[in-house]
Amino acid sequence: MNKIANTPKPPYYAVIFTSFRTEGDNGYAEAANRILEIARQQPGFLGYEGARQDIGISVSYWQSLEAIRAWKQHPEHRKVQEMEALWYGESRIRVCKVERDY
Repeated sequence: MNKIANTPKPPYYAVIFTSFRTEGDNGYAEAANRILEIARQQPGFLGYEGARQDIGISVSYWQSLEAIRAWKQHPEHRKVQEMEALWYGESRIRVCKVERDY
């Protein structure tokens, strides 16, 4: 079910992942579902929103920069990161501090 993440009062952080997919699934859907399930269990995880049409935009919300760093280094997340060249023609990650939420 898609919905807008219910985040706490700022400040908190957002990781924005923007991407263009390659052709074919190549195990992407299963890996994406699994990695989101694991992310939701991580300390400091606050929520997730995502959309995909021609371009994909995924936003995960985190309590702190430390929580983001820990997630980046999580062993299963690292394995998925190694597959990115297979799934994405182009991608970019941006980390932002959320100052206002209304």
